[in-house]
Amino acid sequence: MTRDTLTGSRIRERRLFLALRQAALARQVDISASYLNLIEHNRRRIGGKLLVDIARVLGVEPSMLTEGAEVALISTLREAAADAEKPVAELDHVDEFAGRFPGWAEVLAGEHRRVATLERTVQVLSDRLTHDPQLAASLHEVLSTAAAIRSTASILAETGELEPEWRDRFHQNLNVDSRRLAESSRALVNFLDDSSTNAARRGVPLEEVEAFFSAHDFHFGAIEQGQASPAELVADASELQSDAARTDAMAALELYRLDAEKMPLDEITQAVANKIDPMALAETFSCELPSVLRRLATLPEDVLGRQSGLVFCDASGSILFRKPIDGFALPRFGASCPLWPLYTALARPQVPLRRQVVQHGRHATGFECLAVAWPQAQVGFDKDPMYRAVMLILPQTVSPADALAVGSSCRVCMAKNCQARRETSILDEEF
Repeated sequence: MTRDTLTGSRIRERRLFLALRQAALARQVDISASYLNLIEHNRRRIGGKLLVDIARVLGVEPSMLTEGAEVALISTLREAAADAEKPVAELDHVDEFAGRFPGWAEVLAGEHRRVATLERTVQVLSDRLTHDPQLAASLHEVLSTAAAIRSTASILAETGELEPEWRDRFHQNLNVDSRRLAESSRALVNFLDDSSTNAARRGVPLEEVEAFFSAHDFHFGAIEQGQASPAELVADASELQSDAARTDAMAALELYRLDAEKMPLDEITQAVANKIDPMALAETFSCELPSVLRRLATLPEDVLGRQSGLVFCDASGSILFRKPIDGFALPRFGASCPLWPLYTALARPQVPLRRQVVQHGRHATGFECLAVAWPQAQVGFDKDPMYRAVMLILPQTVSPADALAVGSSCRVCMAKNCQARRETSILDEEF
Protein backbone atom coordinates (compact mmCIF):
# COMPACT_ATOMS: atom_id res chain seq x y z
CA MET A 1 0.00 0.00 0.00
CA THR A 2 1.53 3.32 -1.08
CA ARG A 3 1.62 6.44 1.01
CA ASP A 4 -1.05 8.28 -0.99
CA THR A 5 -3.58 5.51 -0.17
CA LEU A 6 -3.06 6.09 3.57
CA THR A 7 -4.60 9.55 3.54
CA GLY A 8 -7.67 8.24 5.32
CA SER A 9 -5.58 6.68 8.11
CA ARG A 10 -3.82 10.00 8.67
CA ILE A 11 -7.14 11.86 8.78
CA ARG A 12 -8.40 9.44 11.41
CA GLU A 13 -5.23 9.70 13.51
CA ARG A 14 -5.33 13.50 13.42
CA ARG A 15 -9.05 13.57 14.26
CA LEU A 16 -8.56 11.26 17.25
CA PHE A 17 -5.63 13.40 18.39
CA LEU A 18 -7.92 16.45 18.40
CA ALA A 19 -10.67 14.45 20.19
CA LEU A 20 -13.04 15.35 17.35
CA ARG A 21 -16.00 13.11 16.70
CA GLN A 22 -16.40 11.66 13.24
CA ALA A 23 -19.88 13.13 12.85
CA ALA A 24 -18.64 16.60 13.85
CA LEU A 25 -15.87 16.54 11.24
CA ALA A 26 -18.25 15.29 8.54
CA ARG A 27 -20.70 18.05 9.35
CA GLN A 28 -18.03 20.79 9.11
CA VAL A 29 -16.88 19.63 5.65
CA ASP A 30 -20.45 18.99 4.47
CA ILE A 31 -20.31 15.22 3.88
CA SER A 32 -22.05 12.30 5.57
CA ALA A 33 -20.48 10.46 8.50
CA SER A 34 -20.71 7.17 6.61
CA TYR A 35 -18.75 8.58 3.67
CA LEU A 36 -16.10 9.96 6.05
CA ASN A 37 -15.91 6.52 7.66
CA LEU A 38 -15.11 4.99 4.25
CA ILE A 39 -12.45 7.64 3.68
CA GLU A 40 -10.81 7.02 7.08
CA HIS A 41 -10.60 3.30 6.35
CA ASN A 42 -8.90 4.01 2.99
CA ARG A 43 -11.88 2.71 0.99
CA ARG A 44 -12.45 5.99 -0.83
CA ARG A 45 -9.81 8.19 -2.37
CA ILE A 46 -9.84 11.85 -1.51
CA GLY A 47 -8.49 15.00 -3.14
CA GLY A 48 -9.33 18.46 -4.39
CA LYS A 49 -11.57 20.79 -2.36
CA LEU A 50 -12.66 18.08 0.12
CA LEU A 51 -9.05 17.36 1.07
CA VAL A 52 -8.36 21.07 1.54
CA ASP A 53 -11.48 21.48 3.70
CA ILE A 54 -10.64 18.52 5.93
CA ALA A 55 -7.04 19.71 6.32
CA ARG A 56 -8.33 23.18 7.32
CA VAL A 57 -10.63 21.75 10.00
CA LEU A 58 -7.87 19.48 11.31
CA GLY A 59 -5.37 22.36 11.35
CA VAL A 60 -2.71 20.81 9.09
CA GLU A 61 -1.38 21.28 5.60
CA PRO A 62 -3.01 19.03 2.95
CA SER A 63 0.41 17.56 2.15
CA MET A 64 0.62 16.23 5.72
CA LEU A 65 -2.44 14.11 4.99
CA THR A 66 -1.38 12.90 1.55
CA GLU A 67 2.37 12.43 2.06
CA GLY A 68 2.48 12.15 5.86
CA ALA A 69 5.37 12.84 8.19
CA GLU A 70 6.63 9.26 8.16
CA VAL A 71 9.01 9.40 5.18
CA ALA A 72 12.11 9.27 7.40
CA LEU A 73 10.34 6.76 9.66
CA ILE A 74 9.67 4.40 6.77
CA SER A 75 13.30 4.67 5.68
CA THR A 76 14.45 3.68 9.18
CA LEU A 77 12.04 0.74 9.23
CA ARG A 78 13.45 -0.49 5.93
CA GLU A 79 16.98 -0.22 7.37
CA ALA A 80 15.89 -2.23 10.42
CA ALA A 81 14.45 -4.92 8.14
CA ALA A 82 17.65 -5.02 6.10
CA ASP A 83 19.83 -5.32 9.23
CA ALA A 84 17.71 -8.21 10.49
CA GLU A 85 19.45 -10.45 7.93
CA LYS A 86 16.37 -12.58 7.48
CA PRO A 87 13.46 -12.56 5.00
CA VAL A 88 10.73 -10.09 5.94
CA ALA A 89 7.49 -11.17 4.26
CA GLU A 90 5.64 -7.98 5.19
CA LEU A 91 8.26 -5.57 3.84
CA ASP A 92 5.85 -4.52 1.08
CA HIS A 93 3.43 -3.31 3.78
CA VAL A 94 5.88 -1.09 5.68
CA ASP A 95 4.05 2.04 4.49
CA GLU A 96 0.75 0.69 5.79
CA PHE A 97 2.35 -0.26 9.12
CA ALA A 98 3.76 3.25 9.59
CA GLY A 99 0.45 4.84 8.63
CA ARG A 100 -1.83 2.64 10.71
CA PHE A 101 0.43 2.25 13.77
CA PRO A 102 2.69 5.30 13.89
CA GLY A 103 3.36 4.88 17.61
CA TRP A 104 4.63 1.32 17.33
CA ALA A 105 6.56 2.24 14.21
CA GLU A 106 8.37 4.98 16.15
CA VAL A 107 9.16 2.52 18.96
CA LEU A 108 10.65 0.03 16.49
CA ALA A 109 12.64 2.70 14.66
CA GLY A 110 13.89 4.13 17.96
CA GLU A 111 15.08 0.73 19.14
CA HIS A 112 16.87 0.20 15.83
CA ARG A 113 18.68 3.51 16.20
CA ARG A 114 19.58 2.73 19.83
CA VAL A 115 20.96 -0.70 18.93
CA ALA A 116 23.03 0.84 16.14
CA THR A 117 24.47 3.36 18.60
CA LEU A 118 25.30 0.63 21.13
CA GLU A 119 26.96 -1.46 18.45
CA ARG A 120 29.18 1.46 17.50
CA THR A 121 30.07 1.98 21.16
CA VAL A 122 30.95 -1.69 21.60
CA GLN A 123 33.11 -1.58 18.49
CA VAL A 124 34.97 1.47 19.81
CA LEU A 125 35.44 -0.19 23.21
CA SER A 126 36.74 -3.34 21.53
CA ASP A 127 39.25 -1.29 19.56
CA ARG A 128 40.40 0.47 22.69
CA LEU A 129 40.79 -2.83 24.54
CA THR A 130 43.47 -3.78 22.04
CA HIS A 131 45.54 -1.11 23.77
CA ASP A 132 44.82 -2.49 27.24
CA PRO A 133 47.61 -1.31 29.59
CA GLN A 134 47.51 -4.62 31.47
CA LEU A 135 48.10 -6.54 28.25
CA ALA A 136 50.98 -4.21 27.32
CA ALA A 137 52.55 -4.70 30.75
CA SER A 138 52.27 -8.49 30.50
CA LEU A 139 53.89 -8.55 27.06
CA HIS A 140 56.65 -6.24 28.25
CA GLU A 141 57.37 -8.56 31.17
CA VAL A 142 57.58 -11.62 28.91
CA LEU A 143 59.82 -9.93 26.34
CA SER A 144 62.11 -8.37 28.95
CA THR A 145 62.60 -11.70 30.72
CA ALA A 146 63.26 -13.52 27.45
CA ALA A 147 65.86 -10.89 26.54
CA ALA A 148 67.57 -11.33 29.91
CA ILE A 149 67.72 -15.10 29.45
CA ARG A 150 69.08 -14.69 25.93
CA SER A 151 71.80 -12.34 27.16
CA THR A 152 72.88 -14.67 29.97
CA ALA A 153 72.86 -17.70 27.68
CA SER A 154 75.01 -15.85 25.13
CA ILE A 155 77.63 -15.09 27.76
CA LEU A 156 77.79 -18.74 28.81
CA ALA A 157 77.91 -20.02 25.23
CA GLU A 158 80.27 -17.53 23.60
CA THR A 159 82.65 -16.75 26.41
CA GLY A 160 85.59 -19.02 27.08
CA GLU A 161 86.28 -20.76 30.33
CA LEU A 162 84.67 -18.86 33.20
CA GLU A 163 85.70 -18.83 36.80
CA PRO A 164 83.48 -21.14 38.86
CA GLU A 165 82.12 -18.23 40.90
CA TRP A 166 80.95 -16.32 37.80
CA ARG A 167 79.63 -19.46 36.10
CA ASP A 168 77.51 -20.33 39.14
CA ARG A 169 76.22 -16.77 39.25
CA PHE A 170 75.13 -16.87 35.60
CA HIS A 171 73.49 -20.25 36.14
CA GLN A 172 71.58 -18.82 39.09
CA ASN A 173 70.44 -15.89 36.96
CA LEU A 174 69.22 -18.30 34.28
CA ASN A 175 67.23 -20.25 36.85
CA VAL A 176 65.60 -17.15 38.33
CA ASP A 177 64.80 -15.58 34.94
CA SER A 178 63.39 -18.83 33.53
CA ARG A 179 61.05 -19.13 36.50
CA ARG A 180 59.97 -15.54 36.02
CA LEU A 181 59.37 -16.16 32.32
CA ALA A 182 57.25 -19.21 33.05
CA GLU A 183 55.16 -17.26 35.56
CA SER A 184 54.71 -14.30 33.22
CA SER A 185 53.82 -16.54 30.29
CA ARG A 186 51.21 -18.42 32.30
CA ALA A 187 49.66 -15.14 33.46
CA LEU A 188 49.57 -13.84 29.90
CA VAL A 189 47.93 -17.00 28.61
CA ASN A 190 45.30 -16.86 31.36
CA PHE A 191 44.62 -13.25 30.50
CA LEU A 192 44.12 -13.99 26.80
CA ASP A 193 42.27 -17.29 27.17
CA ASP A 194 38.68 -16.57 26.11
CA SER A 195 37.74 -20.26 26.34
CA SER A 196 37.98 -20.24 30.11
CA THR A 197 34.86 -21.44 31.87
CA ASN A 198 35.22 -18.74 34.48
CA ALA A 199 32.87 -15.79 34.17
CA ALA A 200 35.68 -13.28 34.62
CA ARG A 201 38.96 -13.40 32.74
CA ARG A 202 41.93 -13.39 35.03
CA GLY A 203 45.67 -13.45 34.64
CA VAL A 204 46.78 -10.64 36.96
CA PRO A 205 47.08 -10.93 40.76
CA LEU A 206 44.35 -8.39 41.56
CA GLU A 207 41.80 -10.25 39.44
CA GLU A 208 42.75 -13.61 40.94
CA VAL A 209 42.34 -12.25 44.47
CA GLU A 210 38.98 -10.70 43.57
CA ALA A 211 37.81 -14.00 42.08
CA PHE A 212 38.91 -15.81 45.26
CA PHE A 213 37.01 -13.41 47.53
CA SER A 214 33.99 -13.39 45.22
CA ALA A 215 33.82 -17.19 45.32
CA HIS A 216 33.35 -16.90 49.10
CA ASP A 217 30.95 -13.91 48.86
CA PHE A 218 33.68 -11.88 50.64
CA HIS A 219 32.86 -13.70 53.90
CA PHE A 220 35.00 -16.50 55.36
CA GLY A 221 33.09 -18.48 57.97
CA ALA A 222 36.05 -20.79 58.55
CA ILE A 223 38.14 -17.84 59.75
CA GLU A 224 35.25 -16.44 61.81
CA GLN A 225 34.89 -19.76 63.65
CA GLY A 226 38.61 -20.49 63.91
CA GLN A 227 38.32 -23.61 61.75
CA ALA A 228 40.93 -22.58 59.19
CA SER A 229 43.83 -20.18 58.94
CA PRO A 230 44.44 -17.75 56.06
CA ALA A 231 47.38 -19.89 54.94
CA GLU A 232 45.16 -22.98 54.69
CA LEU A 233 42.49 -21.16 52.68
CA VAL A 234 45.08 -19.75 50.28
CA ALA A 235 46.71 -23.14 49.81
CA ASP A 236 43.38 -24.71 48.79
CA ALA A 237 42.20 -21.84 46.55
CA SER A 238 41.96 -22.84 42.90
CA GLU A 239 41.36 -19.20 41.90
CA LEU A 240 44.89 -18.20 42.99
CA GLN A 241 47.21 -19.30 40.18
CA SER A 242 50.25 -17.07 40.70
CA ASP A 243 52.61 -16.57 43.63
CA ALA A 244 51.87 -12.84 43.59
CA ALA A 245 48.11 -13.49 43.87
CA ARG A 246 48.65 -15.89 46.77
CA THR A 247 50.80 -13.34 48.56
CA ASP A 248 48.20 -10.58 48.08
CA ALA A 249 45.36 -12.90 49.14
CA MET A 250 47.26 -13.88 52.27
CA ALA A 251 47.71 -10.21 53.23
CA ALA A 252 44.00 -9.49 52.63
CA LEU A 253 42.92 -12.52 54.69
CA GLU A 254 45.21 -11.54 57.56
CA LEU A 255 43.56 -8.13 57.58
CA TYR A 256 40.16 -9.86 57.50
CA ARG A 257 41.17 -12.05 60.47
CA LEU A 258 42.29 -9.06 62.53
CA ASP A 259 39.03 -7.19 61.82
CA ALA A 260 36.99 -10.29 62.73
CA GLU A 261 38.87 -10.67 66.04
CA LYS A 262 38.15 -7.05 66.95
CA MET A 263 34.48 -7.30 65.94
CA PRO A 264 33.17 -10.89 66.39
CA LEU A 265 30.29 -11.83 64.10
CA ASP A 266 27.71 -12.40 66.85
CA GLU A 267 28.42 -9.08 68.54
CA ILE A 268 28.50 -6.94 65.41
CA THR A 269 25.32 -8.64 64.14
CA GLN A 270 23.51 -7.33 67.22
CA ALA A 271 25.17 -3.92 66.91
CA VAL A 272 23.95 -3.34 63.32
CA ALA A 273 20.47 -4.78 63.86
CA ASN A 274 18.79 -1.38 64.13
CA LYS A 275 21.18 1.11 62.54
CA ILE A 276 24.50 1.15 60.72
CA ASP A 277 26.58 3.78 62.53
CA PRO A 278 30.32 3.28 61.86
CA MET A 279 31.41 5.90 64.38
CA ALA A 280 29.35 4.28 67.15
CA LEU A 281 30.71 0.85 66.17
CA ALA A 282 34.29 2.14 66.34
CA GLU A 283 33.64 3.39 69.86
CA THR A 284 31.83 0.22 70.94
CA PHE A 285 34.56 -2.13 69.75
CA SER A 286 37.47 0.25 70.51
CA CYS A 287 38.93 0.02 67.02
CA GLU A 288 39.82 2.32 64.15
CA LEU A 289 37.22 3.52 61.65
CA PRO A 290 38.93 1.85 58.63
CA SER A 291 38.56 -1.52 60.39
CA VAL A 292 34.84 -0.87 60.89
CA LEU A 293 34.27 0.02 57.23
CA ARG A 294 36.15 -3.08 56.06
CA ARG A 295 34.24 -5.27 58.52
CA LEU A 296 30.84 -3.97 57.46
CA ALA A 297 31.62 -4.72 53.82
CA THR A 298 32.45 -8.37 54.62
CA LEU A 299 29.28 -9.06 56.61
CA PRO A 300 26.72 -11.33 54.92
CA GLU A 301 23.90 -9.46 53.21
CA ASP A 302 21.26 -10.93 55.54
CA VAL A 303 23.22 -9.60 58.53
CA LEU A 304 23.83 -6.11 57.15
CA GLY A 305 20.32 -5.91 55.70
CA ARG A 306 21.50 -4.62 52.33
CA GLN A 307 24.22 -4.93 49.72
CA SER A 308 27.56 -3.27 50.31
CA GLY A 309 30.58 -2.37 48.23
CA LEU A 310 34.14 -1.61 49.23
CA VAL A 311 37.17 0.03 47.64
CA PHE A 312 40.50 0.97 49.10
CA CYS A 313 43.54 2.54 47.51
CA ASP A 314 47.05 3.75 48.29
CA ALA A 315 48.43 7.28 48.20
CA SER A 316 48.87 7.13 44.41
CA GLY A 317 45.14 6.48 43.98
CA SER A 318 45.69 2.97 42.65
CA ILE A 319 42.92 0.57 43.67
CA LEU A 320 44.29 -2.23 45.85
CA PHE A 321 41.06 -4.08 46.58
CA ARG A 322 37.43 -3.79 45.62
CA LYS A 323 34.12 -5.45 46.35
CA PRO A 324 31.66 -4.67 43.52
CA ILE A 325 28.07 -3.58 44.17
CA ASP A 326 25.18 -3.43 41.72
CA GLY A 327 24.72 -0.01 40.14
CA PHE A 328 28.14 1.41 41.08
CA ALA A 329 30.64 0.70 38.30
CA LEU A 330 34.20 0.03 39.42
CA PRO A 331 36.71 0.16 36.54
CA ARG A 332 38.86 -2.92 36.06
CA PHE A 333 41.69 -1.06 34.33
CA GLY A 334 42.78 2.55 34.36
CA ALA A 335 42.19 5.29 36.88
CA SER A 336 38.87 5.74 38.65
CA CYS A 337 36.79 8.90 38.87
CA PRO A 338 38.70 11.51 40.91
CA LEU A 339 35.39 12.78 42.34
CA TRP A 340 34.91 9.66 44.45
CA PRO A 341 34.90 10.42 48.21
CA LEU A 342 37.69 7.81 48.42
CA TYR A 343 40.12 10.28 46.86
CA THR A 344 38.73 13.26 48.73
CA ALA A 345 39.60 11.40 51.93
CA LEU A 346 43.25 11.17 50.83
CA ALA A 347 43.40 14.97 50.79
CA ARG A 348 41.94 15.06 54.34
CA PRO A 349 43.71 12.25 56.22
CA GLN A 350 41.96 10.78 59.28
CA VAL A 351 38.87 12.94 58.66
CA PRO A 352 35.76 10.76 58.13
CA LEU A 353 33.67 11.68 55.09
CA ARG A 354 30.04 10.90 54.35
CA ARG A 355 28.75 11.73 50.86
CA GLN A 356 25.50 11.02 49.03
CA VAL A 357 26.47 10.21 45.45
CA VAL A 358 24.84 9.16 42.20
CA GLN A 359 26.82 7.65 39.35
CA HIS A 360 26.32 8.76 35.76
CA GLY A 361 24.62 6.12 33.67
CA ARG A 362 21.43 4.94 32.11
CA HIS A 363 19.95 3.89 35.47
CA ALA A 364 21.16 6.41 38.04
CA THR A 365 21.13 4.88 41.53
CA GLY A 366 21.87 6.70 44.75
CA PHE A 367 24.55 5.55 47.20
CA GLU A 368 25.88 6.58 50.58
CA CYS A 369 29.68 6.56 50.58
CA LEU A 370 31.66 6.53 53.83
CA ALA A 371 35.39 7.12 53.44
CA VAL A 372 38.48 7.77 55.55
CA ALA A 373 42.25 7.78 55.00
CA TRP A 374 44.78 6.52 57.55
CA PRO A 375 48.60 6.22 57.73
CA GLN A 376 50.04 2.80 56.92
CA ALA A 377 52.67 2.98 59.66
CA GLN A 378 53.73 5.11 62.59
CA VAL A 379 55.11 8.43 61.35
CA GLY A 380 58.28 10.07 62.62
CA PHE A 381 60.13 13.35 62.46
CA ASP A 382 62.21 12.16 59.52
CA LYS A 383 59.63 9.82 57.98
CA ASP A 384 56.87 11.05 55.72
CA PRO A 385 53.46 9.45 56.27
CA MET A 386 52.08 7.10 53.61
CA TYR A 387 48.31 6.98 53.56
CA ARG A 388 45.71 4.53 52.36
CA ALA A 389 42.01 5.24 52.01
CA VAL A 390 38.93 3.03 52.24
CA MET A 391 35.36 3.69 51.07
CA LEU A 392 32.25 1.75 52.04
CA ILE A 393 29.43 1.95 49.47
CA LEU A 394 25.83 1.45 50.63
CA PRO A 395 22.79 1.65 48.31
CA GLN A 396 19.93 4.05 48.99
CA THR A 397 16.28 3.66 48.17
CA VAL A 398 15.93 7.39 47.48
CA SER A 399 18.70 9.60 46.16
CA PRO A 400 18.66 13.24 47.34
CA ALA A 401 18.40 15.95 44.72
CA ASP A 402 21.75 17.43 45.78
CA ALA A 403 23.67 14.13 45.53
CA LEU A 404 27.22 14.36 44.23
CA ALA A 405 27.36 13.18 40.59
CA VAL A 406 30.38 10.93 39.95
CA GLY A 407 31.51 8.60 37.19
CA SER A 408 33.43 5.35 37.00
CA SER A 409 36.36 6.36 34.78
CA CYS A 410 36.91 9.32 32.48
CA ARG A 411 37.26 7.00 29.49
CA VAL A 412 33.62 5.88 29.73
CA CYS A 413 32.02 8.85 31.51
CA MET A 414 29.32 10.85 29.74
CA ALA A 415 29.50 13.89 32.04
CA LYS A 416 29.80 17.19 30.22
CA ASN A 417 32.08 20.06 31.30
CA CYS A 418 33.56 18.10 34.22
CA GLN A 419 36.44 19.97 35.85
CA ALA A 420 37.93 16.68 37.06
CA ARG A 421 38.14 15.13 33.59
CA ARG A 422 41.66 13.97 32.74
CA GLU A 423 41.01 12.55 29.26
CA THR A 424 38.36 12.59 26.56
CA SER A 425 35.60 10.04 26.92
CA ILE A 426 35.29 7.40 24.19
CA LEU A 427 31.50 7.94 24.39
CA ASP A 428 31.78 11.48 23.03
CA GLU A 429 30.06 12.33 19.78
CA GLU A 430 33.37 12.51 17.95
CA PHE A 431 33.69 8.75 18.29
